[in-house]
Amino acid sequence: MQIPQLQFLLVCLTLAIAGCTSPEGNATAQDGNKQADEKSTSSKPDDKNKKHTNALVNETSPYLLLHAHNPVNWYGWNEESLKKAKDESKVIFLSIGYSSCHWCHVMERESFLDEEIAKILNDNFICIKVDREERPDVDAIYMNALNVISQGRGGWPLSMFLTPEGKPFFGMTYMPARDGDRGNTPGFLTLIKRVTEVWKADPATIRKDGDTVSKIVKERLEASYANNSVAINATWATDALTEMDSSFDKDHGGFGFSPSNPNRPKFPEPSNLEFLVDVVRRNPKQIDAKEKLTISLDHMAMGGIRDHMGGGFHRYSVDRFWKIPHFEKMLYDNGQLASVYAQAFELIPRPEYKQVTIEMLDFVLEELTSPEGGFYSALDAESEDEEGKYYRWSKQEIEDLIGNEPEYELFKNVYQIDREPNFEGKYYAPQFAKPIAEIAKERKLTLAEMDSKLSPLRKKLFDVRSKRPRPLLDTKILASWNGLMIRGFAEAGRVFKEKKYVDAAAQAANFVLEKLQKDGRLMRTYSSGEAKLNAYLDDYAFVIDGLISLYKATDDKAWLEKAAKLQAKQDELFWDDKAGGYFFTSNDHESLLARAKNPIDGARPSGISVSANNLVQLAKYLKKPEYKSKCEKTILSIAILLQRSPSSSPLMLKAVQAFLDEK
Repeated sequence: MQIPQLQFLLVCLTLAIAGCTSPEGNATAQDGNKQADEKSTSSKPDDKNKKHTNALVNETSPYLLLHAHNPVNWYGWNEESLKKAKDESKVIFLSIGYSSCHWCHVMERESFLDEEIAKILNDNFICIKVDREERPDVDAIYMNALNVISQGRGGWPLSMFLTPEGKPFFGMTYMPARDGDRGNTPGFLTLIKRVTEVWKADPATIRKDGDTVSKIVKERLEASYANNSVAINATWATDALTEMDSSFDKDHGGFGFSPSNPNRPKFPEPSNLEFLVDVVRRNPKQIDAKEKLTISLDHMAMGGIRDHMGGGFHRYSVDRFWKIPHFEKMLYDNGQLASVYAQAFELIPRPEYKQVTIEMLDFVLEELTSPEGGFYSALDAESEDEEGKYYRWSKQEIEDLIGNEPEYELFKNVYQIDREPNFEGKYYAPQFAKPIAEIAKERKLTLAEMDSKLSPLRKKLFDVRSKRPRPLLDTKILASWNGLMIRGFAEAGRVFKEKKYVDAAAQAANFVLEKLQKDGRLMRTYSSGEAKLNAYLDDYAFVIDGLISLYKATDDKAWLEKAAKLQAKQDELFWDDKAGGYFFTSNDHESLLARAKNPIDGARPSGISVSANNLVQLAKYLKKPEYKSKCEKTILSIAILLQRSPSSSPLMLKAVQAFLDEK
């Protein structure tokens, strides 16, 4: 692969990439310079310098609104800003992030609030800011471009330089503002000066580099995995289980483990867990799948990735042990994990699985549910400009709060406060050393008795924590993420026979169908009372999945009818008539560098995988074989991937098994 020439022109910068860790990329979260973080200015709206206002003030995304008073003259991603770049023949500086991204906030404080940097950007670039959660299509294209330019690395904030025509020629993730601010890492100020010089001196070379990168990105994103001559194979699931062995952490659970890099960050990867649940459901004697599932669920429930005081899961752990999280809480993680833990309890009735699920759902009801019933997107990782400050504890704080000696002794022993601090050398993220059922047994208590002793102590900490300055809440409501959470509530309500959870799922489903639909089409996002942006495949697929789950929880066929209606619209807008399966964007969506398909199940499942599962279920419940035929074509649209690396798409394997059941 040809590395674009501009990388050689800028190689003297020796760029270091240290963005927010992403399951799609391999950048790792860095501790960074804490002193620099503490000195930087707050990025919260009330602390903004209001002498500056840019075009983002007209946006509805909470993340974009955070930047509306930066001295950088930001624009949104739209026809007008892209045309402005062409008309003025200026390089586009594209910054992509999201509200709960710690390093996005750090880069804003260090660079985008800096008057000197802002002036250079404003004079020489058209600066466009994108919320990756609103525009996953834009994010996917330019993240792929960064992978090409940096040979596989990625993360957020995603910082890309584009030709005036929108073609990427250089990029990185986080950079400190100036040379030497963080060790030997070069500064953003140096970079933008250098890009400005090169553009003025040799724009033709930069355009050539942009053409090269764009061609590679297009080829990657539009690669076909279809092979209609392949028969759907029942052994793909077995092959996937074997393939998972190489990355499974046998000691602590979870995937992505490598002996050569044992301490890399670890994500829950709910699609893998959902696949394992399905394997165990089909064959309770499948010991390998059962062990992978239970080791993972047990250790996640023990670790600091779970919020033991307030419920729910953080986005990922910065270590292999699930001990210290990157503290943001995402709706999509908790929606998927609620489904997984509830279904796991149905198969393996461990009381702690039920407790984890209930705590998770109650957290979502309390902190991520809008007055109208839709679900908000995320809670930030940081408060008061410090990552994890809202969640951490000193030993003295805990001792002072609990007070009573026997109760304090119990709490500190159970939650490992009797050990050395586990966070930043002086704080604690409370967690178990072993499964709580084992701790209870050692103390000759039932799990219920153990929890009755711990619950009031947790509440003392939770009540005090609730009075601290809170992390930023991202109040945008995304159709797809709501679909995942609707399913989580519906599955848990069905398994636990708990009406309030089914009701919450129904209320959110009605909200999505009423507020995020226009003229029979789904919209992507709802914020500030406005639904906007074309929905993507994931929005349709995940909402349909939620509606089907509601049918299974209520036996009310009205939910199936609504699912079928949305499925018809999805088929109309996203179906690939040539190769089968579904594109990520609709057939009337804005034209970008590529019209992609994404068959990989990552932090969120692929819309293609979920669609295949939806189709086979609709065929079964509505007795309509045309759905089954479409399911078969959808599976075969990624047949090459399933042959080469079946574990890349574990939820599609679940659809494969369901399809074969109905033969």
